[in-house]
Amino acid sequence: MKRILLFACLLFMALGTYAQHDAEQSGDTSWKQIYRASYPKINDLVHTKLEVKFDYDKQWMFGKEWLTAKPHFYPTDSLTLDAKYMDIKEVAMVNGKTKTPLKYVYDSLQLHITLDKTYKKDELYTIYIDYISRPNEAKTEGSAAISEAKGLYFINPTGKEDGPTQIWTQGETEANSVWMPTIDKPNQKTTQEISMTVPDKYVTLSNGLMVSQKKNNDGTRTDTWKMDLPNAPYLFFMGVGDYVIVKDHYTKLPVNYYVEKEYAPVAKKIFGETPAMIAYFSKILNYPYVWPKYDQIVGREYVSGAMENTTATLHQDGAYQNARQLVDGNRWESTIAHELFHHWFGDLVTAESWSNLTVNESFANYSEYLWDEYRHGKDYADDQAFQEMQGYLMSNSNNKDLVRFYYRDKEDMFDAVSYNKGGRILHMLRTAVGDDAFFASLNKYLTDHKFQATESQQLRLAFESVTGKDLNWFWNQWYYGNGQPQLEINYQYENGKECVIVNQKQTYTGLFKFPVAIDVYKQKDEKVRYNVWVEHASDTFYFPSAQQPSWVNFDAEKSLLAFKTDKKSADEFLQQYKYGPKYLDRREALEYFAAAKSANIALGLSDKYAGLRLLTMDLIKDAGQLDVPSNISIIESIAEKDPNKKTQAKAIELLASLKNEKYLPLFQKFINDSSYSVSGAALEGISLLKPDQAYTLAKKYSEDALGKLGTVVSDILYKNGTAEDFEILYNIFHKLSFSQQKIVTAVKFTKYLMTLKNAQDVKKGADAVMAALNKVPSEYRTYMDPGFKKAFGQLADNQRKLGNNEVADYLDRLIL
Repeated sequence: MKRILLFACLLFMALGTYAQHDAEQSGDTSWKQIYRASYPKINDLVHTKLEVKFDYDKQWMFGKEWLTAKPHFYPTDSLTLDAKYMDIKEVAMVNGKTKTPLKYVYDSLQLHITLDKTYKKDELYTIYIDYISRPNEAKTEGSAAISEAKGLYFINPTGKEDGPTQIWTQGETEANSVWMPTIDKPNQKTTQEISMTVPDKYVTLSNGLMVSQKKNNDGTRTDTWKMDLPNAPYLFFMGVGDYVIVKDHYTKLPVNYYVEKEYAPVAKKIFGETPAMIAYFSKILNYPYVWPKYDQIVGREYVSGAMENTTATLHQDGAYQNARQLVDGNRWESTIAHELFHHWFGDLVTAESWSNLTVNESFANYSEYLWDEYRHGKDYADDQAFQEMQGYLMSNSNNKDLVRFYYRDKEDMFDAVSYNKGGRILHMLRTAVGDDAFFASLNKYLTDHKFQATESQQLRLAFESVTGKDLNWFWNQWYYGNGQPQLEINYQYENGKECVIVNQKQTYTGLFKFPVAIDVYKQKDEKVRYNVWVEHASDTFYFPSAQQPSWVNFDAEKSLLAFKTDKKSADEFLQQYKYGPKYLDRREALEYFAAAKSANIALGLSDKYAGLRLLTMDLIKDAGQLDVPSNISIIESIAEKDPNKKTQAKAIELLASLKNEKYLPLFQKFINDSSYSVSGAALEGISLLKPDQAYTLAKKYSEDALGKLGTVVSDILYKNGTAEDFEILYNIFHKLSFSQQKIVTAVKFTKYLMTLKNAQDVKKGADAVMAALNKVPSEYRTYMDPGFKKAFGQLADNQRKLGNNEVADYLDRLIL
């Protein structure tokens, strides 16, 4: 799963509210005493057969299940299944065509079944269960209905709302047991067969292959999907809706994309790299994709990013992009790679417990780097890896182990440690053992544990087997420890020796031990590499050098996860920028120049990598060097013809900030650019010079305004618009897919509603805001609700003053 998280701090600033939401700070630390062990295996799942049909009006699912299991080792006369908030109609033992009723106890969370006899190891038995799943009526202990973990989701089931009618499921972590009785733990594996009866106008998707389709006399159709390879219960999936199936393939493997009709023409532009990804990952792992097909489907109102259901990945509607959005690059490409890689790490070999989530999510996170490196080049991959590392370093997660046996809730494991930090740890491991050994070790891990559940120690043993090295030192500090090194690096030259002094700040986790490459540059790009170990509070390394080096590159591979203070001179950083081979060499130098307000920042304007050209423009602006003629000249050139649209848009944006009339023709030239980013930057420039003209253009372009253009259009209309612009702003807001941008825009839209007198417009707009707010996971609602409640209270007061009491009362109730 790749979770797309909302950054609540932006919402705090926008709403002017703040609330603390942390179990530990609120005084609840009882979870620190609960050791999260792997779930005991008393019975093993073998095969799961389901027959289901849906009641769209009630949002129920009627299910019949035949569950085949066996004792794991010890004889047993009972079976306990997770079955959350169901109506259990019948439980029976199946012998051939005979069903024998069984005794059971059901407590709304688990179904405790007494078997017809004591079964021994490897002795199979099959249980039949007739039940009703009512996910919207499910109650957690002492709280309201489940919103994020109800397993089975009906989207616009009666068709009365705007948007498509869909059904989809979300199992991770343990939510599929809301719609099917199972042992809902990651250390279980089962084959499966699911028959779905749906209205004939809809298509279905599930794991494995569709083995039959049968039209029924009542206008429905029954599709049967079968998976002959075992996978964990949380990876089971059902999807139903009015989809177009865009067919693709990798060799003879079906690779299909389930999208709404509007997006069928661009489906291959969004998902079309998938076959190449399958080929690449199969090659580097030397392990083929083992599953019978690979489908991807987009679900409306799915808030969790994407989910790697085996052979049937579910994406949120943020994956949808039109042709103009794709001009700026496919924002969903890394997510597509992430979920695909799970089909090796997570689906084929699965974490045995959520404590060991790293063997799933850290690999999927690192797959984004692997794909970026292959498809877009080393600079691009290193740029994205740097952003991932910053995401971890800024997450305040220093006290969290990667493998965590104590946590408040299993959902807490899906954080910047399991993802961002875990991915960077794998990159350090790759650097430490070398590429050949790294990928050979991954192959051994997959080969030895295919269709099994594992923990991180088994990953260590695979690496030790391949490399012949004891790697406990690495696992103990990076997998079973927390934090990261804090380093200060100093350099001296005297008596024909270059001295590198590395100081580690003592932390409560102790000192880190790690190998690091140090490159000593005699001149230009002529260097000598030394591989050393850092392991003390202070380490000093001496390297022979007949002359003072032009610069020294500590952590030359730029793979170390650490806070670093590198005490180089300005001239040394200049040499680092010119001759450093990696993205971070150049970035570090540019950031030094910016902090020193050096004219050398401008070197980055001509960097070979578009991302550094873009960064340099921001650094130049922050350093107050936009008035330097030579800088402006290069930025003008970038604005006219940079091949990267986002970099070109940044240049236009900077020129717009100068409010110089001479750039008006440039802005007018690019107002119709194919890129939303470029077009939006151009409109922003016009708005600063010709506000009236920009207001007219904003209304003109509002029907096709997404991305940067959508933000600029709405900002212009929020600033200058009138009540007559309500439908335009409503449509812009309504068209936004659920995202951080939509929630931030909801704040602006709510403030705009306060200027309106028309009660029906206010009600319509407030409903749209609440519809978006209701999709936000509960942990973020805790932060956001006070601000929106205050805003809606002001809306209600405004309407009451206008005599619109009915709408005012409605608004008062809406946020409760």
